[in-house]
Amino acid sequence: MTAAVLFENVSRHFGAVRAVDAVDLAVAEGEFFAMLGPSGSGKTTCLRLMAGFEQPTHGHIEIFGETAEGVPPYRRNVNTVFQDYALFPHLSILDNVAYGLMVKGVVREERRKAAEDALAMVKLPGYGARRPGQLSGGQRQRVALARALVNKPKVLLLDEPLGALDLKLREQMQEELKTLQKSLGITFVFVTHDQGEALSMADRIAVFNDGKIQQLGTPEDVYKRPKTRFVADFVGSSNILQPEFVTQLGAGQQLASLRPEAIGLNSKKEGQLAVSGVVLSRSFLGASNRVTVNVGGTKLHVMSPASSPVPEEGSNVTLSFAPADLHLMETTP
Repeated sequence: MTAAVLFENVSRHFGAVRAVDAVDLAVAEGEFFAMLGPSGSGKTTCLRLMAGFEQPTHGHIEIFGETAEGVPPYRRNVNTVFQDYALFPHLSILDNVAYGLMVKGVVREERRKAAEDALAMVKLPGYGARRPGQLSGGQRQRVALARALVNKPKVLLLDEPLGALDLKLREQMQEELKTLQKSLGITFVFVTHDQGEALSMADRIAVFNDGKIQQLGTPEDVYKRPKTRFVADFVGSSNILQPEFVTQLGAGQQLASLRPEAIGLNSKKEGQLAVSGVVLSRSFLGASNRVTVNVGGTKLHVMSPASSPVPEEGSNVTLSFAPADLHLMETTP
């Protein structure tokens, strides 16, 4: 099957800086694909390469089997939704949404009907006469989404589109975006530095750092089975165990990742590994408690439900976890 987006050994250099460094990836048709990483990791440059705003220094890019390098943005069957929305303040909402169709020469009645349908799709029917300044941040984000979707792209590129929203609205929009993507069947490529967004929405995640993909897989694979220390640290919170400590557990001499929520506190079950330690600190986080335990010089963080009893600082405790939750990683960063 032809990939929606294909990168083959793609690099993008800015002078001596390798913003994207020999990246290979294939985004499947109809997939919700997330590119996750910190600022400067190369994810946004990859998105710009897909959109045509940048051209590769080396390598080959295809969009649905057609060569993309050298093809300008307006000739690619993709649309981009930006974090800052990029709406025209002097135009009505309806004219903002219909703008791309106007540029393509679609007749007025047809483009207005398409724009109204797109606004209804993003739950903004009847808002066409308003101006962007009369809408909330979440509503403006929906308008930007409608403007991109009205052109019926094969691939929708989203550049941190929820970054300017508050937490509650961001969580609501995450659910709406995922539902919309499933109903439309369009390929979504979503750039974010927020691991929670990527884990909750994506079918697959590519974790970027230093211009390279550190790991590519399903959210569950990336979270539960990180390949490198960087992935374990960046995607969620993890205890990174040194090879010497892992050897004492009888699990080989490699770096290992152990998620805090996988550790039981004074609740060892049959077949689990167990270590003893002393409580250094504890913090109440609402739905859970975070407990830091010193185990022979190694600090382990434990997340336990808020309803569970929390031992006092300085008390002796037993930590236990299933062998399968101790994930061995590559020794490289």
